[in-house]
Amino acid sequence: MSDQRLQGGGVREAVVDGRRARGDASRRSVLTYATDLVSVEGLDGLSIGRLADVSGHSKSSIAGLFQNKAGLQLATVEAGRTVFMAVVVEPARDQARGLPRLVALMHHLIEYSRTRVFSGGCFFAAVSADVDSKPGPVRDAVRTAMADWYGYVEAQVRYATEAGEMQLDPAGIELLAFELPALYEQANARSLLYGSDRPYEIAARGMRQRLLAAGADEAALTLLER
Repeated sequence: MSDQRLQGGGVREAVVDGRRARGDASRRSVLTYATDLVSVEGLDGLSIGRLADVSGHSKSSIAGLFQNKAGLQLATVEAGRTVFMAVVVEPARDQARGLPRLVALMHHLIEYSRTRVFSGGCFFAAVSADVDSKPGPVRDAVRTAMADWYGYVEAQVRYATEAGEMQLDPAGIELLAFELPALYEQANARSLLYGSDRPYEIAARGMRQRLLAAGADEAALTLLER
C-alpha cells in the first residue's frame, strides 16, 4: 500500500475521531442541561423542544443525539445516575465498608441535596415521582438505579452488623436500611418546599439516633454532627 493511501486513511480516521469527540461533547453538554431541568420539572417536562430552549442546542442536533423523547429520557436517567455515583457513592468508598462507609454515604447524600448539585435537589426523588405508576423502559431504568442504591445501603448495614459495629437481627437490618434513606428523602422534600437547610439537620440527627440505637459507636458518627 502506498504512503499516500496510508496518509489518506489516517486523515479519514482523524476526521471520524474528531466528529465523534464533538458528538460526545455535545451529548455531555445537553445531558447536563437535561438532568438539571428534570430535577426541577420532572421527566414529564423533558422534551427535545424544551431542552433546545434551555440548552441553546438546536432541536435537530438533540434529535440526532437521542432519536426521540424516550431515548432522551433514558439517557438523562443514566446521566443522573452517573452524577449520583460520582458525588455520593465514590467518595464514600474511601472508607472501610460497614459503619464507616455507611456514615460517609449518608453524609455525602445530605450534602448532594443541600448544596443543590441539581437545582431541584435530588434527581431521583424528582424522577421517581414521575414514573412510579407508569410502566415502561424509563421506569425500569429508574427502578434499577434505586434498587442498586437501596441495596448498597443495606449491604453496608449488614457488613457493619457482621463486623460487630452494630447489633441488629435480619429484620433490624432491613428496617434501618429503609429508615436512613427515608430520613434523607423527607429532608430533601421539605428543604425544597420551605427553602430551608433545617430539614437536613433534623435528618442527620435522626440518622445518628437510629445508628446509636443500633449499637454504633458515637465516635464513628462525627460526619453526621450538625
